[in-house]
Amino acid sequence: MKIGIVCPYAWDVPGGVQFHIRDLADHLIRLGHEVSVLAPADDETPLPPYVVSAGRAVPVPYNGSVARLNFGFLSAARVRRWLQNGAFDVIHIHEPASPSLGLLSCWAAQGPIVATFHTSNPRSRAMIAAYPILQPALEKISARIAVSEYARRTLVEHLGGDAVVIPNGVDVDFFARAEPKAEWQGRTIGFIGRIDEPRKGLPVLMKALPAILAEVPDARLLVAGRGDEEEAVAALPAEMRSRVEFLGMVSDEDKARLLRSVDVYVAPNTGGESFGIILVEAMSAGAPVLASDLDAFAQVLDKGEAGELFANEDADALAAAAVRLLGDPARLAELRERGSKHVRRFDWSTVGADILAVYETVTAGAASVATDERVGLRARRWLAKD
Repeated sequence: MKIGIVCPYAWDVPGGVQFHIRDLADHLIRLGHEVSVLAPADDETPLPPYVVSAGRAVPVPYNGSVARLNFGFLSAARVRRWLQNGAFDVIHIHEPASPSLGLLSCWAAQGPIVATFHTSNPRSRAMIAAYPILQPALEKISARIAVSEYARRTLVEHLGGDAVVIPNGVDVDFFARAEPKAEWQGRTIGFIGRIDEPRKGLPVLMKALPAILAEVPDARLLVAGRGDEEEAVAALPAEMRSRVEFLGMVSDEDKARLLRSVDVYVAPNTGGESFGIILVEAMSAGAPVLASDLDAFAQVLDKGEAGELFANEDADALAAAAVRLLGDPARLAELRERGSKHVRRFDWSTVGADILAVYETVTAGAASVATDERVGLRARRWLAKD
């Protein structure tokens, strides 16, 4: 099958949507499908052979964050050229309602279109206001996927229609077989995310850290991600700053090793999350997870059965839970076991099969319609001759 996938966000800026699209493309290629991904990218960005650049993206505030998007006449021309050259059996557009390549592709594409909705934003006035503009494009979509029940709810409430829920996928074995790193082990708390993006929750974790260190003096925090490291620790007492180690951006291999090494992985995100791919990656690596009780996180963690939850933005609750877990090896072992079993439902062997089933359904439907149209045309010609 020839599959075209549209990524709305800049390929060179790490994010859950980009990782999902990359892993989906890799999975489909391994199965023998022909895949091309269209994505915003700077000219100097090294790209996998299956990624086609749609040009440089610009930063735009979007869903409580800053997304790097691509829009305009030049981008539209590149979208049309990619579609024409690809002659795809199915187009898979991610975030078709975002002001980027997804919407441009939805306007320009013909034939079967599958759309995946990642955003969870129950109070989006902008999406409601934009609906008259979006409607003609969205009506062309053959099948809709939401990565979680909360992304589905956003779609239903703001844009109408419905979607099948298929979660983000993870290569579980990649994380499970990673080797722990000795220097990252020993009473460690892990955090991975953009340091200077408030909704990722690092300030909440930093606020909780003094109370954690007061009870567990040999604990330390490992932080992986880009951002201003000095600003991140500015509110910490000076004598505690040495207990925080910044690792900067890490490779996929080192991310897996970090998650395999830590005693507890903390996800203190404060909002705007529709899924929580990092939680799935942490469970895949066998890391006990402590996360804020966002609806999406609670769903991923099986309502607290596969990981522990604390009250969102409550630094005291975070600290109390972290201290309790660091002092309870039996509970940590239990969370590792439960998380490792629960996470199998998110493996690409399952998620990829579900997505392919959607592709096959829409392409079969399109083929049936095309056949009916050809039969109807022949019948009309025959009647005309008669």
